[in-house]
Amino acid sequence: MELEDLYEDIVSKASKGLKNPCLEDYQNCVDEQSIREIALKLHLDPDKLVASANGEWYPQRRQLQGLNSFESPFGAMSVNSYLTIDPSSRKALLFDTGTDSRSVFSCVDKENLEVESIFITHTHGDHVACLDQFVSRFQVPVYVHESEVFDGATPIREGFEHSIGGLSLTALHTHGHSVGGMTYLIKGLERMVAVTGDAIFAGSMGGGMVSYEDALRNNREKIMTLPDDTVLCPGHGPMTTVGEEKAHNPFFPEFQEG
Repeated sequence: MELEDLYEDIVSKASKGLKNPCLEDYQNCVDEQSIREIALKLHLDPDKLVASANGEWYPQRRQLQGLNSFESPFGAMSVNSYLTIDPSSRKALLFDTGTDSRSVFSCVDKENLEVESIFITHTHGDHVACLDQFVSRFQVPVYVHESEVFDGATPIREGFEHSIGGLSLTALHTHGHSVGGMTYLIKGLERMVAVTGDAIFAGSMGGGMVSYEDALRNNREKIMTLPDDTVLCPGHGPMTTVGEEKAHNPFFPEFQEG
């Protein structure tokens, strides 16, 4: 799985977020000095942006028992959905739907799972494309932030809690990319898991389509403050951890490796 964003994407998101589109001219800069200059102008970390431009980093590949990820195509991109599984009850929570339900259905059948609820990180089309198929088959509640609620869904807000067996879930409102963007914290697996939707990616973050300032602040205050070994499950690109993002994500210059 490729990283969601390259150097050019990071520069574009930051320049648009700061409402200074002329800085996008630096997207094609390849010399280190120019990259460092644009990083400072965009309030990005120079060392991390240089590493991104040089393709020097990729998050550690990891598997976590009780966490299944599914990648489905969306145009030239791909989008992720996730299942978290309680081992004792074999009940599962589904996060987003992706664009192809078949791999999730296959996993549910193969592992004899009972999908208990569906949680939506935000309602952009790629994240809910298969929702009708899942609702039709599983007949379970669908939870979404109250600002993006739709017919048949249950509105929730920050602080909402839910549990199945030994797994517990807490909802965080990480808006900025979308008005109702949610991150779901799941405890009870080997490590804490945060399903972030498009709030944050490995080495980048979602564009501030609603508010770049809010997106950055929520990431800083609600995601980057989680324990370093928290596994982050983004809507696009590979899984990562809070610690890896502190060390490598250019949007957060306040954090340094080691």
